[in-house]
Amino acid sequence: MAGHQGERRRRPRRRATVASVLGELLLTAGVLALGYAGWQLWLSDAVLGAQQQAAGQSFAAELGPDAIAAPDTALRPAASAEPEPEMPAEAAVADRASFAVMYIPRLGQFERVVGEGTSRAVLDSLEQGLAHYSASAMPGQLGNFAVAGHRNGQGGPFTHLDEMRIGDRIYVKTAEAWYVYEFRNHEYVAPTGVGVVEPVPQQPQTPADGRYLTLTTCNPEWSSAGRLIAYATFVGWQPLEDGMPLALAESLGRA
Repeated sequence: MAGHQGERRRRPRRRATVASVLGELLLTAGVLALGYAGWQLWLSDAVLGAQQQAAGQSFAAELGPDAIAAPDTALRPAASAEPEPEMPAEAAVADRASFAVMYIPRLGQFERVVGEGTSRAVLDSLEQGLAHYSASAMPGQLGNFAVAGHRNGQGGPFTHLDEMRIGDRIYVKTAEAWYVYEFRNHEYVAPTGVGVVEPVPQQPQTPADGRYLTLTTCNPEWSSAGRLIAYATFVGWQPLEDGMPLALAESLGRA
């Protein structure tokens, strides 16, 4: 009896089947895919964004010292179609060359290098990350200074571009001057909506009589189905030797 009971307790060993092994492999692959997605969503942009930020700080130092402007330093306006005689004329630069650093306090500690041309070599670069539309104006010039950046991935400089608020200032530092723009509004367009980078955005037949800044990125996040556009208008400039605008220095914790 005892022997028979032992036999009844003994259960047959399960044998691995092709289906079970395949299922386990698929499950493992799914876990790895989710882990990679998590890396792309959080860690990758945080790590790469920090590298682009460090590159921005380094290039800003190359452009000129970041002494802080005196409290009574005022921006010099350029409201007319003609620039002031003292206002520098920013020269065009070679493809892929770095020429400016953009600061957007609304987006946090944001210092990113602007490179020439919208190739992946500029957009994906750890030394740049923001890409100037070559056919558009240079900073401070009459017309539209248009710049592209990734919404997500490769540092995601424009992940939170949708959070810009009216009146938010955007600062652009070059080897010649500081240029200051104020955010005005967002627009959502199709990927074919290239009118946003015209000299007067969305008005291809209108000659430019002002100075604008247009920022473009993908929309929605993690999709290239559309484009999110942020428009800003020029409010003034100051020579590089005047120092970093005080409001910007305060936002960066340097004043």
